[in-house]
Amino acid sequence: MPVAVVTGSNKGIGLAIVRALCKKFSGDVYLTARDTGRGQAAVAKLQEEGLKPLFHQLDINDLQSIQTLRDFLKEKYGGLNVLVNNAGIAFKVDDPTPFHIQAEETLKTNFFATKDICNELLPLIKPLGKLIMLCFLEHHPSPLHRSVQCELVKLMETFVADTKKGVHEKEGWPNTAYGVSKIGVTVLSRIQARMLNEKRKADQILLNACCPGWVRTDMAGPKAPKTPDEGAETPVYLALLPPGADGPHGQYLSEKTIHPW
Repeated sequence: MPVAVVTGSNKGIGLAIVRALCKKFSGDVYLTARDTGRGQAAVAKLQEEGLKPLFHQLDINDLQSIQTLRDFLKEKYGGLNVLVNNAGIAFKVDDPTPFHIQAEETLKTNFFATKDICNELLPLIKPLGKLIMLCFLEHHPSPLHRSVQCELVKLMETFVADTKKGVHEKEGWPNTAYGVSKIGVTVLSRIQARMLNEKRKADQILLNACCPGWVRTDMAGPKAPKTPDEGAETPVYLALLPPGADGPHGQYLSEKTIHPW
């Protein structure tokens, strides 16, 4: 039985992705959430719509939680067909939390925890599988895209350290922890696509980053023009690319369109 997993999917775009996959993906679809109660409530909501999602607890900031999901997928399904990395956080613009704390918390979840998910679950992805990273880019990542993973990790650690010293803008970093974290994820997707080409090319796994656009969610606020279901369109398109498709791979997309690096 094919299986798809969407991280951070008890609300917003993640929930919309689960909804669409339940309708279009021929296999089991797992809604995951850090909080079991909220996750099960979201599953019940989709069940009321006549859909049949399954639930598994997942806190991407907890390596043991990731490994529990990994072991479950390995035992029950022998691997994983589709992984959508949607989980992430953002502080509100007017949040009084000091910027260096915002930077540390945001990078911890959006970059380092996403990297942990990839490290644990990417080896489980079966031939012809798909991995999608959700990004919301305000800044072009091209200066970083030739990084190797250990260099990228050091750069992300340097950003957090520079915010603690109050020199991040002087050092050329943008004044947005969320933006930096998502640049990191986008570049990470590029690096991991390259690693797949080197180590598992024959498996034809497609790994891409995509931007859902400005979507009305708790994170983005009520003024955004897109509904969550509209925001889910590009990630779902990438998740459902036909078996044997030779691309896109290692690309950044929005509105189902590849954007140059």
